[in-house]
Amino acid sequence: MRASSTPATMRSDPKSEALREHATLNPHPEQVTDALFQSQPFFDPRDLVQVKYEMLRRVLVDHQPAGATAAAFGFSRETLYQLRKRFAAEGLAGLLPQRKGPQRAHKLSDEVVAFLLDTLKAEPSLRVAELQQRIAIAVGLPVTRQPPHGSWRAELLHQALLRYSLPAAA
Repeated sequence: MRASSTPATMRSDPKSEALREHATLNPHPEQVTDALFQSQPFFDPRDLVQVKYEMLRRVLVDHQPAGATAAAFGFSRETLYQLRKRFAAEGLAGLLPQRKGPQRAHKLSDEVVAFLLDTLKAEPSLRVAELQQRIAIAVGLPVTRQPPHGSWRAELLHQALLRYSLPAAA
């Protein structure tokens, strides 16, 4: 076991804070049961990138079985295979946590904004619902309302109307 009397999972120190700041603090260090991480201070189960790297090294270099190795490092075999693929494509950067949230832009394109401005100049009394339909036809973007909040495109349309000081009738 570690020499420290405070479990690694409970410590709050500059390293933990740095790992947290860079989104690389392992949320479940207690699930890392690999012997090196339990006996050697160099191997820190709180360091998510180090845990992932050592897990991959154990499989790729030491030829240890994927399932047992993944479990000893607190991951599923499927996650290990995904990390292996990302590591092969991106190197160490592939071991960094993936961005959460939308993976593509959710802004109105210049084409849609131009269409909005032109349409509202020609017909300033158009309501948002009618604008949505015209955008869908002209630009090929479905702008549907889904209860209870409506679609993100409808929200962006409303925001664009406000941003450009256009009438934002419902």
